[in-house]
Amino acid sequence: MNEVVYEHRLPSGHLLQLVHGDITEERVDAIVNAANSYLKHSGGVAGAIVRKGGKVIQEESDKIGYVPVGEVAMTTAGALPAKAVIHAVGPQWGEGNEDEKLKSAVYKSLKMADEKGFESIALPAISAGIFGFPKDRCAAVILQTITEFCSEHKDSKLRIIRITIIDEPTLRPFLNKFIERFGEEGKSGVA
Repeated sequence: MNEVVYEHRLPSGHLLQLVHGDITEERVDAIVNAANSYLKHSGGVAGAIVRKGGKVIQEESDKIGYVPVGEVAMTTAGALPAKAVIHAVGPQWGEGNEDEKLKSAVYKSLKMADEKGFESIALPAISAGIFGFPKDRCAAVILQTITEFCSEHKDSKLRIIRITIIDEPTLRPFLNKFIERFGEEGKSGVA
């Protein structure tokens, strides 16, 4: 069962939550997939999304084809509780300009959700898994990007933004960045 371990309401009114759990179980309008450019969803978050959501997600991704690093595409969510999957292509560590590419993938995910009229979204730690992006740096970039998006889109229908992480080694640096940025008062749970 997914557990909110930290939450903070931004000045724009958006609710930002850090969740320890499985993104495929999130009951939000859209979940974000940490995808590769060819949208081949075999391992990590992407593999789990297709295993639980069904082959329709891979079939729709195959029709889309190639997505450049820093860009996004959207498919239906198959059997998942979400309405849609936004496939965000984050950078591989060492390819250059990683922070800006990650920021672009996160920002464009939020923008696409907003444009579709979605009210809630869950994102994983894009690029922090097999792509090797340092977890603490990933957390800082993602948090900064979300707060910038929310301050620029105060009237967005997108009101709930969840960062959902299944593994403790990735959750810990994200929790540390939340506390560093917003203070201890938003912390809950046992993480």
